[in-house]
Amino acid sequence: MCFGLSSDLDRESFRCFMQLMGNPKLTNTLSSRLSSEDIQEVVQYFTGVLKNHLSEDEYHELFLLEHSPHTHK
Repeated sequence: MCFGLSSDLDRESFRCFMQLMGNPKLTNTLSSRLSSEDIQEVVQYFTGVLKNHLSEDEYHELFLLEHSPHTHK
């Protein structure tokens, strides 16, 4: 991973970073060590990013992995 050299490399590194963050062993370890304030800060930041960059339908389909309430599939 390398950030700051180009937009394309930043995006590729970000994809890798997010995949690594999804590792269950890492998330279990980290969540057991964070304070409630740390957790709230991370969740607020991340949900803000999602809200700014995903439509409501994309949020439901891509993040919640459910059908959007606005689409009939």
